Order: sequence, then C-alpha cells, then structure tokens
Amino acid sequence: MQYAAHRSRSRIRTTALVLSVAAAGAVALSGCAKGDQRVGAAAPPAPQDAFARRAAQIVQDWPKVSPVPGRQEALLPLAGADRPQGTGVREITVTVGHSACDLHFGARSLESKDLVVVTGWGRKKSAKGMCTEQLATDKVKVRLKSPLAGRKIVDAATGRQLLKG
Repeated sequence: MQYAAHRSRSRIRTTALVLSVAAAGAVALSGCAKGDQRVGAAAPPAPQDAFARRAAQIVQDWPKVSPVPGRQEALLPLAGADRPQGTGVREITVTVGHSACDLHFGARSLESKDLVVVTGWGRKKSAKGMCTEQLATDKVKVRLKSPLAGRKIVDAATGRQLLKG
C-alpha cells in the first residue's frame, strides 16, 4: 500500500513538473513584444579595408611600427600636421601628399585611447588623357570622435608620429 501511495505522489510530482516546464516554454515562445516578430539573416560583417587593418596594427604594435612599402590609394603618407590650438580640439588639420592625377583625395582616422592614426587617400582620374604624376599637397581637416586630449597623431603609411596633441 505504501508503495502505491509513493508511486501516486511521484506521478503527481512528475505531472506538475512537466506542466510547469511546458508553461514556462509557452511563455518563452510567446515573447514579450506585441505584434509580429521576424527573424532574418544578418549581413556578414564587412571585411576590414587596408587602412583599418593598418591602423589596428599600429595601435597594437606602437611604438615599434615600420612604414608600408609602395604607394597605396588607401594609405598615402602625410606631409605633416598643423599643431592643434589645444588638447580639447575635435578637429585636426593634416597635409596630404597625393598625386596631381588624383581626382579625389582626403584623410581619415582611427582613434584609440593613446593614438589618433591618420592616413591620406586618393582616387586617380581615368586612364584617358595625360597625367604628370607629380606630387601635390593639400591641407585636409579630420574630425575626431573625442577630444585630442594629449593623444599622439600618427601617420598610418609611415608609422611616424606627427604630433603629440
């Protein structure tokens, strides 16, 4: 008789456990939001470009950094940087050395706690027509996400420190 009573209590416990797990599952599956929920495939992460890879390498290896060999449109050396007016500035001016054949040019940066890695970039004109390929320099303003605050400004192409902000 005791065995039958024990078995009955076990069945009740098992049934209660199964019902509570099923209820919890139903609540979890119903979600908290109202309306339809849709799940789609996320786009794969974009591969890093040459500048992002180089800037990450400089931040990791600083101050032992070697220059990049050859000319790359995404990593043009900088001819210099203007001394900022203070440490709280959020914009720096660099001089980009680019080809006179570049139709478009500019500069971009990657910021870390201690460094602001900057590079020039250029896009050549079409191959049609004549081009002398002489060096041209132009000043370009680079906006920073946070104040310069004493960080070093480093040229991505040469690995050289241009200024300490």
